[in-house]
Amino acid sequence: MGYKISDIISYLSKIAPPQYQEGYDNATLITGSAHWDCSGIVCSLDCTEDVVEEAIELGANLIVAHHPIVFKGLKSLTGKNYVERTVIKAIKGDIAIYAIHTNLDHVARGVNKRISDKLNLQGTSILQPKKNILNKLTYFVPGESKALTLEAVFDAGAGHIGEYSDCSFQTEGQGTFKPSDSANPAIGEQNKKEEVQEVKVEVILPSHLSNKVLSALKKAHPYEEVAYYLQSLENENQEVGAGMIGHLAAPMAEEKFLDYLKEKMNLKVIKHTRLLGKNIRKVAVCGGAGIFLLGSAKAKGADIFITSDIKYHEFFDADSQLILCDIGHYESEIFTKELLSELLSQNFPNIALYLTKVVTNPTSYR
Repeated sequence: MGYKISDIISYLSKIAPPQYQEGYDNATLITGSAHWDCSGIVCSLDCTEDVVEEAIELGANLIVAHHPIVFKGLKSLTGKNYVERTVIKAIKGDIAIYAIHTNLDHVARGVNKRISDKLNLQGTSILQPKKNILNKLTYFVPGESKALTLEAVFDAGAGHIGEYSDCSFQTEGQGTFKPSDSANPAIGEQNKKEEVQEVKVEVILPSHLSNKVLSALKKAHPYEEVAYYLQSLENENQEVGAGMIGHLAAPMAEEKFLDYLKEKMNLKVIKHTRLLGKNIRKVAVCGGAGIFLLGSAKAKGADIFITSDIKYHEFFDADSQLILCDIGHYESEIFTKELLSELLSQNFPNIALYLTKVVTNPTSYR
């Protein structure tokens, strides 16, 4: 079976909806066309000229990268820097580049879960859940049509709370209405007041699925005019957000844990604040630049917070409340290419999948 690039994008968008990306991000199809047949996929952390050349040599016309090669608008394409040269090479070689960045950072089975799994953390949860990305849908339906409408809205993505699906709250009541001369009522007659035993149904849904869920409801609902209202919620979505926190199966001495961290994450060096003479049990992580989560790591009782791109004065902010570790941006996220390959292989078993062999780390150590 052949696949279009749009098939790959559609699948990845369900895993990590683009709506979850940060405002500065550019997680999208950057070059190429979604309508192309997909001849193969190269999974990488970054997309550089060498990665594009690798894709061409492998006969793969799609690169799925974590970091977008284009963050800001390009005003020219003259090859004056590595970004422009990479884009030009991709366009000339008919290579599509798709970036899946902070949206993959923010989902429960994304980048930070992969880091947590590398460290064998138990009982993991989002370190800083996102707010204002949930809606509540309330609608009214005759009792005999309740099951049909619930099935429709659940299938469209409503009713998921953590590890639970098909979640709803229902109350019974009396609905009244009077159809006009122009109405075509499923129940009752024109110009005659009607009373119907109805069910009030309430479900929670991700806000970006609102149109899809409403469309499914209206299609399944027997009424010509569906009575409903949609509310934006301030609730935190515990399955979406930044960073992750979990605990070790058994406490470790600080020095032993740092050695363990170097081994599991294949590190050459770790920058960290002074040791505190305590065992490490609760561990917070954030792939990439995550110092903005330091307050959340402290508030949730982390013994150590592992991230990257920490500035000199930011190390002081640990304030002896935990150990703050900088393991390097590339090193914190390099296993993302494995995550992408595994996700894609689950849904596209017959497509040619490659992990890039290009080392895109722009820093070196001596």
